Amino acid sequence: MPEDRPPFPPFTRESALRKVQAAEDAWNTRDPERVASAYTPDSVWRNRDTFVAGREEIVAFLTRKWARERDYALRKSLWAFDGNRIAVRFQYECRDAAGQWWRSYGNELWEFDEHGLMSRREASIDDLAIAEADRRIHGPRPEAEHGADIPLR
Repeated sequence: MPEDRPPFPPFTRESALRKVQAAEDAWNTRDPERVASAYTPDSVWRNRDTFVAGREEIVAFLTRKWARERDYALRKSLWAFDGNRIAVRFQYECRDAAGQWWRSYGNELWEFDEHGLMSRREASIDDLAIAEADRRIHGPRPEAEHGADIPLR
């Protein structure tokens, strides 16, 4: 029996914004199982230079990611939408095992099935070393800031 994960395509601006915020909220839990549940069982990803297929590989990938990206906190911003596709910009900050802080900038292309599950995710990401004093993302986004755009720099 298929799972449902509203909102469903075709997306409106309002429903695309809800989908983006739901993804941001889930990723900020750093819970690989919870995040993977928003994807189809056979979802395919390109994340930087890594290719992932299926929920088991998504869980393994995210488990490794969050083991090395400490204090991870993310912001996503809707860029465009059409039918069953959404494009987002995102930034996240984390620190590595040596204590160096990083801000990662990226774009994602998402494709959804009729049940609202993501079947395809393509992410391009660049990393910038930052001083701890330059951090601007401290944990999940407060509800009052939902929908606020993220700065370019």
